[in-house]
Amino acid sequence: MDYRIRQREYLLAISRALTSELDLGDVLRIIVQASVEFISGRAGAIVLADPIDHTFRIAAIYGLPREHFERYVPLLQGLPYEEGSENEAIPELTWRMQKVAQAAEIGVAQVLRLPMMSGETLIGMIYVFQAGNYHISSDAAGLLQSFADQAAIAVKNARLYQEVIAEKQRLDAILEQSADGIMILGPQLEITRFNPALSRMTGWDAAGAVGRPHEELIRWQKLRTDQDLETALANGWPLPGAVHLYVEGELLRRDNKLISLGITYAPLLNHRGVMTSIIANVRDLTRYREEEALQKTFISIVSHELKTPVSIIKGYAGTLRRRDAHWSADVQDEYLAVIEEEADNLADLIDNLLEASRLQSGTFKLELNDEVDLPKLAAETVRKFSSQTDRHNFVLDFPPDYPMALGDERRLTQVFNNLVSNAIKYSPDGGQIVIRGEVHANYVTVSVQDQGIGIPAHQHHKIFEKFSRLDNALSRNTDGTGLGLFLTKAIVEAHGGSIWFHSNERPTNGNPPGTTFTFSLPRENRS
Repeated sequence: MDYRIRQREYLLAISRALTSELDLGDVLRIIVQASVEFISGRAGAIVLADPIDHTFRIAAIYGLPREHFERYVPLLQGLPYEEGSENEAIPELTWRMQKVAQAAEIGVAQVLRLPMMSGETLIGMIYVFQAGNYHISSDAAGLLQSFADQAAIAVKNARLYQEVIAEKQRLDAILEQSADGIMILGPQLEITRFNPALSRMTGWDAAGAVGRPHEELIRWQKLRTDQDLETALANGWPLPGAVHLYVEGELLRRDNKLISLGITYAPLLNHRGVMTSIIANVRDLTRYREEEALQKTFISIVSHELKTPVSIIKGYAGTLRRRDAHWSADVQDEYLAVIEEEADNLADLIDNLLEASRLQSGTFKLELNDEVDLPKLAAETVRKFSSQTDRHNFVLDFPPDYPMALGDERRLTQVFNNLVSNAIKYSPDGGQIVIRGEVHANYVTVSVQDQGIGIPAHQHHKIFEKFSRLDNALSRNTDGTGLGLFLTKAIVEAHGGSIWFHSNERPTNGNPPGTTFTFSLPRENRS
């Protein structure tokens, strides 16, 4: 009686240990050690049925020398089975285990096999190696099988725990690596998670944000939607059929700078329909809003740019058609020259718009020619623009050995036109415009230097952006669509080159320093 009481107490203690332990490795070690010690066995092992690759594998051992066990791993690992037909593989598995026990030379005469079952599903097998003089009573065998059944539940729970941990790690990785901001709020709208992307948007680090109330960090300066989260909750959100809430507007960052954000709030409800937390997905709309504003500005500018040459052409054509006037040949030639020049301006504007559209759609292509004479293109550009200004002095500075370039002559002409046109436009007081070429080992460069107003440092980052123009009084009174440098950069980079700019050294007479734009083209032919 005392022996059976000790067995039951031992079983109870082991059962408690199994139910409190969720790490699968620790659970298996407890099971195999308890199984062996429970009936004073010599050694033991646990073989689990892997539901993923449908094989048996050794998962834990006790009482076997490690070096001996490792020699027999190939014999023990990977025995195939089909779910529902495990009994066909168990005899082979048991035979292999007996071979291992005999080879271990630990005095084993018999092998006790205990299946670990969860319902109809085989979780694995417990093998206990016994000495020849030990007799297992039917009572002890029943207790062992009860213990094996509890062990099966413990293994299943440990596997579920591992799956939960793996899923949590996966979700944590998604939160950490997401390009969108993600925030999780508790039932009192306290922040419980705050990912790095949202930290970059708002200026709050996760450690400083977690635990703070939502309204302390999400400070709207201007809303584009009807209500914010707090107002929506006060009005009964979430309502049936309206699960998500979208809020958009200008947010005040921690450093008091404004940023445009769109936040989608999704409530998590328990089985009683009570909201337990809120998942907030945050999207930075700043660049989108800037692009939207630029496009509106672009439409306004293009409307003006298109209207101006059309009005001039119509005005001069109408004047020439007047029946009450008899224009001399010189006047007619002068008026027709103006019409022709404005038609060219209109054609250039349309070409730029088409090029921008091709870039947007990915149909921008080059027609390459390996005999492009860049000094000649520069001279033709100077000849063209010299007739349009009497305030500027043009200087061409190319070495006599300047090589031919591989390129699209028509598009490289656009590059020269855009750079020289800007040099004239942004040096209204005149001055010298120098077009200089240099030869290097693997590339050639062309630079256009003016003595104009220069480019403020805070606007350097957007010079080559589409629809971008300098924000000053001169640019506001100067024609242009903001596409010239955008197209210039695209053309140069399509040739395999690059373009950059720098401010010139300020002259001693106190005049503006001006700017130099430089682009490079590779010397070697590209396949």
